[in-house]
Order: sequence, then structure tokens, then C-alpha cells
Amino acid sequence: MDPALPAIPTALVEVDVVRQWRDGVPGAVPVFDGESGPGLADAAEQFDVDAAVLEAVGASASAGTARALPLRDGGVGWAVGVGSGGAAQWRSAGGALARAVRERLGEAAESDEEPGDLGEASDADYLQVKLPADVDGETVTALVLGLALGGYRFRVSRRPVPPRLRKVLLVAPEGADVAALGAQARRARELAAATALARDLANTPSNVKDPAWLTGTGAELAGDLPDLTATVRDEKWLAERGFGGILAVGGGSSRPPRLLELAYRPKGATGPHLVLVGKGITFDTGGISIKPAEGMHLMRTDMSGGGAVIAALLTIARLGLPVRVTGLVPSAENHVSGSAYRPGDVVRHYGGKTTEVGNTDAEGRMVLADAIAYAVDRLEPDLLVDVATLTGAMKVALGLRTGGLFASDDELAEKVRAAGARVGEAWWRMPLVEDHAEAVKGELADVKQTPSGPGGITAALFLREFTGDLPWAHLDIAGPARAEKDHDEVVAGGTGFAARSLVELAATLADS
Repeated sequence: MDPALPAIPTALVEVDVVRQWRDGVPGAVPVFDGESGPGLADAAEQFDVDAAVLEAVGASASAGTARALPLRDGGVGWAVGVGSGGAAQWRSAGGALARAVRERLGEAAESDEEPGDLGEASDADYLQVKLPADVDGETVTALVLGLALGGYRFRVSRRPVPPRLRKVLLVAPEGADVAALGAQARRARELAAATALARDLANTPSNVKDPAWLTGTGAELAGDLPDLTATVRDEKWLAERGFGGILAVGGGSSRPPRLLELAYRPKGATGPHLVLVGKGITFDTGGISIKPAEGMHLMRTDMSGGGAVIAALLTIARLGLPVRVTGLVPSAENHVSGSAYRPGDVVRHYGGKTTEVGNTDAEGRMVLADAIAYAVDRLEPDLLVDVATLTGAMKVALGLRTGGLFASDDELAEKVRAAGARVGEAWWRMPLVEDHAEAVKGELADVKQTPSGPGGITAALFLREFTGDLPWAHLDIAGPARAEKDHDEVVAGGTGFAARSLVELAATLADS
């Protein structure tokens, strides 16, 4: 691990569900709108302040607002807007509260103040949050995701690591099942850890993150987890077995490609064998079909699909889900040099199928095709899901907060969509329009890499050529994989999108 980097994985806040509100610990109270729940007056009563104080600091029920207010004892409380109290609003509220507390802790540290206005010194990095009377597992999951991920940060700096929120106590209402809510909170934190690790991997700068680093880090993190094995294949192994797509894309770089295979094989596993394939392009110049300079620095996140797969496999193993899952991350750098692949080349993939290259910047489908073909031939999967920052067309179609979902199987498509909905990740199913299938057929080779037609659809149709008859889903996360600004539980940079959905999908299969 490069000593200049922050510790990976990023440490997240611990969360417990407790029965009683504690004196001396900074507290946060939700503010609902209308008749949905307690409003500003109730928050004022909880903190023993005048309602005018809350109004003066700008407290409101608007979801995603968090306002600090001075208390009579010299401490501080927080009024957090949760709107009507839906899951998305609780997630937004948790994210806003985590960011507000982080900012206040940072300000205190920079001014060398004593942390008294945040509570006693031993409690300065603690917080308690009052849960509503009708709290359920969905509310707790959403709140924990917001609290754990909203305060995430990744910064390479010589400055000391700033103070952070270390523990949150969720204070349950009278009569609530504290044990059940606590179990829900712990599971939600594991989901948050998957997202955070995927963010860590995406945010790591590419002067550090080459294919060997990405796959090696994934293997190292998997080392101590039960029933999970990791194998990294080098360029020699890839060449001997005909992984022409990965080798072509990585051929222009001085840092050779790799293939990471993570195999989770728990005892007593039930259900289908799920194979996850994630694009692991650690930097993408576009190759000879070079990208514009503007925005190219963001291509350090072009392995976000691979990061999501790595994070998902680790979390699935930590949760001990009783289902077989294999993760494949084909990893390469797409660079410009005398050995780079060219438009017009014909590349032979694993298994023998050939592709006519039209644009070297469509590199993701080249490496995915190899890994998918390998999975079909060698791993005996029952279900196959690939995830990739694949096409700008999906950003145009769905924006920056929704993932594109293509699938050859309706049941699998619905399971992915529903899994995402439960963990706060939005997917929109896109059509595999058969009218464009013929455009994928090649003239000089078996298939065309960049056929004419709608880019997101034709990319999915290209990948389908390598899936055999398996139930298969393709997740295009080019839009939501990176964010320009904070919102809800998301922070600017790599977002870790898709990691939670993959874990939840595996959990669904384990229960089926």
C-alpha cells in the first residue's frame, strides 16, 4: 500500500441501537413535515429551547437539512429534516447530518478549540439520534447508510487525518424491538462498507492504481475472510489461454493487465451460482482513439464496476451468505504507444470469437467479453451479471443518478431492480432491441465492437454475444459511478454505486 494514500478501507462510523437518551452526548432529533410526525415544536421541547431558536438557525423539515443549535448547558443539538419520513428522505437526512458534524469537528480541530461544544471530551466524536415512534427496519437501514456514507472522505494529503464521527447511538422508542433494529443497523453498515470500499478503489489515483495494484489489493483484502479465495492471473497466463481482448486493451501500457478471480464457496450453499464481472480499466486515455483532455482525469474511476464487484464479494463473505458467488475483474490500462491496439484490428477473445475493432475507446466491452466467455466456459454459472462504466449514451439517457439495466431474463432483471430499490440504488430497465442485433454481426470478424445504432443498446447486444444462453444482466453505471457534488449519502468523486445492489442480489438468491 502506498504510504501517501489514506488507509484502505476507509473507517466508517460505528452504529448501535440503544433504549435510552444519554445526557452529555450530542443529540439529533428528526423534524417531520405536516402530519407525518414531530415537527419543530417537538424538537424544541426535546432540547429544552424556544422554538424561535430553531427557526433562527434555519431548522426545517426539508429532507437533507441539518442545523446545529446552541443548548442551555453549552452543548449543541441538531435538528434534522426528514420530510415525510420515507426511506430516501432518511438516507438524505443521515448524509446531511454526517456532513454537518464532520464540518463542525473539522472547524474545532483547525481552531484548536476544546470539543466542549460537542459534548464532553470523551464524547466529542459520538452522536445520538432519536428514532421515530413508528421506526422500522427500512428506516434504520436508510438512516445508517446516510450516516455511514455521508461523512466519507478520501484525500491524499500531508495534513493529519481530520477528526471524524466515530459512533452513533440510535435511540429506539419505547416498546421497539431493539435487538431486531440493531441487527438491521449492523447489516446496513456492512452495505455501507461495500460502497465505501468501492469508492476507495475508484478514488485512488492512477499513478498508484495500475492493474497489479487493483487486483492485488482485492486479493489482499480477501485474504482473511472465510470461504473466500482470490487468484490473480498475469499477462503470461492470459496470453497462454487466449484472452485477446484484455491483452489488446492493455497492450499500449507499460503496466501489464491482470485478471482477478474471487471465489466464495460457503459450506451448505443453496440457490444458483452467481457470477459477477466488473470492468477494471484503471485508467482510460481512449487509446489511439484518444479522449479530449477535458474530463480525462476522471478516468481513474473507469474501474468502478470492478471496484463494485470486489467490494460486493468481500461483503457477501463477511455476511456469510449461503450462496455461491464468483467475481471476475479483468483489469488493464488503455494507453497510447507503439504497442497499442488500433481501429481496424481483429481481436480473438477467450474461446475463439473474433471482434473487429472500430474505436479503441470502446475498451470496456473488449475486456468484459473475455471475462464473460471465460465464466461461461469454465465456471458453470447459473446467473451472470456484469457491471461497467460502459457508455456515455447511458449518461444521456438516464442522467447521473440512475443505472442502466439490460437483461436477457425478466426474473433476473426484476431481482436486480428490486435489490437496488431496497438499498437505495436506482436502476431503470433498458430494452435489448432486436432490430439492432444484426448490426453487431461482423463482416471482417464475427462481431463488430462499435456497431451503428443507439450506443448503450448496441454495447449490451455486443456483450450478449458472449453470454451463451445464460440468464444475464448488464449494468451500465457510466452516469452514477461518479458524482460532481454531494447529495443524499453520495459525496463528490467515486460513488461506489452498484456495490450494495450486488450484495442485496446475492442475499435475495440465498433466500430463494
